[in-house]
Amino acid sequence: MNTATTILLYAGVAALVFYKVIYTQLRGTLLTRSGLAKLPLLLVAIGGFFTIKALPGASAAEIGLLAADVAALAVLGAIRSASTTLTERAGTTFQKGSAMTVVLWVVTIAVRFGFVGLGTVLGITGPLTSASIALTIGISIGVQNALTYYRIQQLRLPLAEQRAVAAAR
Repeated sequence: MNTATTILLYAGVAALVFYKVIYTQLRGTLLTRSGLAKLPLLLVAIGGFFTIKALPGASAAEIGLLAADVAALAVLGAIRSASTTLTERAGTTFQKGSAMTVVLWVVTIAVRFGFVGLGTVLGITGPLTSASIALTIGISIGVQNALTYYRIQQLRLPLAEQRAVAAAR
């Protein structure tokens, strides 16, 4: 992947994650089943495509670094889920992030860049590192949303379909 494409990919993922995830979690948002699944699936699909394209040229060390990156971001996704408050509103679950959610998002972004920096310092560089950004963030958000869904079930909160929530607003 060339530099311009990489920069555009990072900027696009950053803007999408900032608005659809961080901003909406901080102001609070009504959740839906489809809303919990769409963004992580989109990011994993896009990131998976680019990652698979980069795999043939990747070293074992680069693949290992990616595995560690995925594991760390998945753990952070689980912790972020626990940092949000879930309540019932308008026939569905309302999720509101806390100051800790913001801190955890900053840590998530720092960890992702940290793995890139670690790879550079160790001489483990290649196209896989930049190609996998959407994949790793998608997995992190996916874990967060899966655990949020589990919490919703445990709390016995309602979770509406997209159309029902749109009508309630």
